[in-house]
Amino acid sequence: MARAAQIKVPATYMRGGTSKGVFFRLEDLPVAAQIPGAARDAFLLRVIGSPDPYGKHTDGMGGATSSTSKTVILAPSTQPEHDVDYLFGQVAIDKAFIDWSGNCGNLTAAVGAFAIESGLVAAERIPRNGVCAVRIWQANIGKTIVAHVPIADGQVQETGDFELDGVTFPAAEVQIEFMDPAAGDGALFPTGNTVDELEVPGIGTLRATLINAGIPTIFVNAEDIGYSGTELQEAINGDSERLAFFETLRAHGALRMGLVERIEEATQRQHTPKIAFVAPARPYTTSSGKTVNADEVDLLVRALSMGKLHHAMMGTAAVAIGTAAAIPGTLVSDAAGGGERNAVRFGHPSGILRVGAEASRQGGCWRVTKAVMSRSARVLMEGWVRVPGDAF
Repeated sequence: MARAAQIKVPATYMRGGTSKGVFFRLEDLPVAAQIPGAARDAFLLRVIGSPDPYGKHTDGMGGATSSTSKTVILAPSTQPEHDVDYLFGQVAIDKAFIDWSGNCGNLTAAVGAFAIESGLVAAERIPRNGVCAVRIWQANIGKTIVAHVPIADGQVQETGDFELDGVTFPAAEVQIEFMDPAAGDGALFPTGNTVDELEVPGIGTLRATLINAGIPTIFVNAEDIGYSGTELQEAINGDSERLAFFETLRAHGALRMGLVERIEEATQRQHTPKIAFVAPARPYTTSSGKTVNADEVDLLVRALSMGKLHHAMMGTAAVAIGTAAAIPGTLVSDAAGGGERNAVRFGHPSGILRVGAEASRQGGCWRVTKAVMSRSARVLMEGWVRVPGDAF
């Protein structure tokens, strides 16, 4: 019986922050995949190698973790005063499912470089030497992000001495500004409260900060759920009961935030909301064996992504952390010692991350104008990906 031949599609494999993903220009995708829908999802699932019941992504470009099962589609921007439209897809590992409900802050660091190298940024905006401010429209959440990409001799400068905990080798620093990062109508706190009493059947009532900045995030106190905040992946990811516990918390938090109408719907948006637990600063040993001293950080944060404890910190969750830390009365602010601040250093499983946020009270409500952090990015491979022609 005749079989469909493989097709090849131009693609670039890039690291951005502590994530990796397959990048495409919209115009390079197969025609059927150039519009949202089943064909696009099926194509991208086959590129990544999902669903994979073995959890390895052996037959695709994915890395079988939430940090490495990602796809990006870029196109000339449809928005005034922007360079590029950025659409992010978080690919499930063991399910035929792509979550389009949120952004990837880490891969945002690579979007600017890819846009420049792909001709999506006007040549007159790129200096011979210096920094190019790439104006990104984040299409998943409808927000503006500005990536400050270093340029040397007219080309993106990828190498450098900027070190990012969670990434093995140094690279060039890319500063990212998330403008007005609160989703929707700008309400940072969907319930109107900096702290809620979250009732979870079978678990009890927990104090929680439910915030919508960078990405919808649920923060709880580590101590309230039996943790210290110093945990690494192996302490949680191998425990199916605790993972189910976190998923239950996440689902009820999603309902309380108005992100879903029924608890069952939370399984269809695995990417959002995120759930994280916070604790006051204390010394701990990172996953690489480095010691983080209590005086090096303001607080500790551990976050889960796609049902597993993240090896470092998601960029969008870092925006939520920085924003919540800037607003007195949140659990994040309390863990950091309270008071107003415009930057915070937090410890995660791989080390330390600093994020800044500008928050102010306007008309009785808190509003954040922007959050800022530094990441790095690098092209790992470029050329074509191949998929069976009948896969989508």
